[in-house]
Amino acid sequence: MASQQNFHADKIEYEHDNNSLDNVQQQGDEHEFGTVKRDLKSRHLQMIAIGGTIGTGIFLSSGGSVAGAGPLGALISYTIVGTMVFFIVTSLGEMSAYLPLPGAFMTFGARFVDPALGFGLGVGYAFQWIITVTIEVTAAGMILQYWWPDLKMWIPALIFIIILVSITLLGVKAFGELEYWFSMIKVLTCVVFIIVGILVDAGAVGGDKIGGRNWHIEGAPIVGETARDKTVNIFSTCVWAFFSFGGTELIGITAGESSNPAKAVPKAIRQTFWRILLFYILSITVIGLCIPWTDPNLLNSVFAEVNEAATVAPFTIVFKMANLPAADHAINAVLLTAVLSAGQSSFYASTRTLMAMGREGKMPAIFGRVNSRGVPLYSLAVVTLIASVAFVADVVGTGVVFEWLVNLTGMSALLTWMSISVIHLRFRAAFKAQGRPLSDLPYVAPLFPYSCYVSIVLAIMIVIMQGYQAVTMDPFEVKGVVAVFVGAPVFFLTIIVWKIYHKTKLVPLMEVDLDSGRPNILRGTHKGQSKGGSKLSLWKRIIRFIA
Repeated sequence: MASQQNFHADKIEYEHDNNSLDNVQQQGDEHEFGTVKRDLKSRHLQMIAIGGTIGTGIFLSSGGSVAGAGPLGALISYTIVGTMVFFIVTSLGEMSAYLPLPGAFMTFGARFVDPALGFGLGVGYAFQWIITVTIEVTAAGMILQYWWPDLKMWIPALIFIIILVSITLLGVKAFGELEYWFSMIKVLTCVVFIIVGILVDAGAVGGDKIGGRNWHIEGAPIVGETARDKTVNIFSTCVWAFFSFGGTELIGITAGESSNPAKAVPKAIRQTFWRILLFYILSITVIGLCIPWTDPNLLNSVFAEVNEAATVAPFTIVFKMANLPAADHAINAVLLTAVLSAGQSSFYASTRTLMAMGREGKMPAIFGRVNSRGVPLYSLAVVTLIASVAFVADVVGTGVVFEWLVNLTGMSALLTWMSISVIHLRFRAAFKAQGRPLSDLPYVAPLFPYSCYVSIVLAIMIVIMQGYQAVTMDPFEVKGVVAVFVGAPVFFLTIIVWKIYHKTKLVPLMEVDLDSGRPNILRGTHKGQSKGGSKLSLWKRIIRFIA
């Protein structure tokens, strides 16, 4: 089957067999592992890209950013992480458009850098998403406690795990369809929230005008007594922003079960800039304007214990402030669908990562086996077992467990994203060394190589600042240091062990495989030409540069 797509002002035609796009990796494996279903359509990937990562992070943990760094500090924190995300996703988009492989950056790491890096990324990414499953079911209990304060955490955790496992067992088609509608609800909710939040701040609904009042109370707009403290708080709260943005790279994983990834993936990635600007930056701005950083109901608030307040999602607080009939209950119900959406994405990403590693020989082969619906049952069993740690939340306390788990996934996401920038640099170096023109790339990441350098530097700064805050905390707590850094040893240890055991080496640039699994390019035209042959208008060139 032939398909045509205009990528980055280039007309490039691909020849695909949608039923065997990945036959480079799958031939000979189907008899042993079973067949993966390619049931994700373009509309599924588009909505997953737009709303798939809008979940617990922005709805609930965004309050932790405002409480920890203040309204301006949280905005700066989200802007820093948003900049990283944009550059990293465009890097991944360039490589995935050229090589739409199901292993995405894990496969790229093994091909372009070192097989040990590919293994380390796979283990770290699977671990990150398994922990995220636990976070989501824990968050479900926190949201339900808005209605039932005395609700035992193990009850909603058990119910949500059963629901998520049932959805996963239905197969990728059910996942795609449910995620499409869940994401639609979340996108509409974010838009309504921003509008309502602006009206609340302006005094049009809910009561008196707030304006910039919350930016001028004691401790605002950036929490900290000295400039050093303010800087540390901004970078240390980036972990909450990481959790909010976590999953943006999921679009690369879904390529493995997309009916036409070479067309859908780059188009979905171009939505990243607008998603960051609208849903994250504007939402955190509205939260900082409407809710004071001293509100004890915010996650991780230092005032919570004094007031004996329970954690409440910032979205719920703002809708309650609007005094709209039952608005707070409606938004809380929406938050539950967001948790369900994020939870099923977590199950999908973790099980598919383990499946890919099982098929590539990086995990026991049993993890790579799928049933008639294309579901990796053994991978699902392992993920479900580990996710059940959410039951501990009832014993330790939901806020404590949630904070620890966010820190665990934050470091893992940070190292994963930083690795994508390193992999992209190696990809381009190999591309140049092998004498290949950039015109061969269906999608070209903007601002390369500076985008990669900026992402790497920002990631290192965040690690340093988080570590500094943990070490200098008064009183000093070992568990705080462990929570910040625990993800790093796991990541690097897996790489070192694999490298020593298999005696892997850095892949020479001339030996980097840039062809296996690549779609057949039939014809291309010069850049700057649209499908009709005329030059692109100025505004279209600006949009293509941005995304």
